[in-house]
Amino acid sequence: MNTIPTVDLAEYLSGDPARMKQFAHDLGTAYREVGFVAVSNHGVDNNLVDRFYAAVQQFFAMPVDVKQKYEVAGLAGQRGYTSFGKEHAKQSKAADLKEFWQFGQTVVGDDPVKAEYPENVEVAEMPDFNSLGVELYRNFERSGAHLLRAIADHLGLPTQYFDAHIHNGNSILRAIHYPPITSEPDSAIRAEQHEDINLITLLVGASADGLEVMSKEGEWVPVKTEPGQIVVNVGDMLQRLTNDELRSTTHRVVNPPRELWGTSRFSIPFFLHPRSEMDLTCLESCTSADNPAHYDPITAGGYLDKRLREIGLKK
Repeated sequence: MNTIPTVDLAEYLSGDPARMKQFAHDLGTAYREVGFVAVSNHGVDNNLVDRFYAAVQQFFAMPVDVKQKYEVAGLAGQRGYTSFGKEHAKQSKAADLKEFWQFGQTVVGDDPVKAEYPENVEVAEMPDFNSLGVELYRNFERSGAHLLRAIADHLGLPTQYFDAHIHNGNSILRAIHYPPITSEPDSAIRAEQHEDINLITLLVGASADGLEVMSKEGEWVPVKTEPGQIVVNVGDMLQRLTNDELRSTTHRVVNPPRELWGTSRFSIPFFLHPRSEMDLTCLESCTSADNPAHYDPITAGGYLDKRLREIGLKK
């Protein structure tokens, strides 16, 4: 593997049964073999992405004491600002070289799930920051829903299998800043190798290289995409649900060459989570007498809580 596979979401949205079936096959095959794909015609507004990137850079350029006003104790980093050095990979004690901001769900309708979610944090100095973030969040939700329908098709599930689970789901839009590296890091890279927690992650093009995925052969492969594409990978929740049929691939963000240590890197991943009550018990269709369930039953909320503790965001 020297690159990740590419798929065109317009094929699935064409309405043509043969093209939709082929897309679901190609997407599922990529997720079985690699766990990552580059998606074109994904439906996420590129102009909106550019505007949000500009706002993100403006926010992270503010003084540390101003940013820290928006770091809310008790939220486990799930809303607002998380300062540099707070998060680490679950198998590592060295903090990742990043700071980040997170938006959560804005509940639609009279849904009791609203009581589970804290409010998003408002940035007083930047009145458009939140509105841009919420609009981009909705873009990612729509695109992710289409991809999950194709995944359901590939798995032989009803096309709308995931729809109810992700309606008002616990998804997170994260804006990450990897600041310039000013001294030799203490064993850490910008983001140590890890797997994502959620169902799928949608990532718009980062401002610099650095993302790498691990191949089946155990080699690190740089992720390269064409302009306008997004990267979408399987998370651990989907891997659990499918009893390892779809791969939550290990990935990392490496430090740049030393001559570029003085530069920042920004990225905007959308972690698509289901509602907390979703049962992640391995699907019957993915288990058999010869291949029993690899995981104990757990809900999405229970699994998220466990992982947030492992990565140092929750005590």
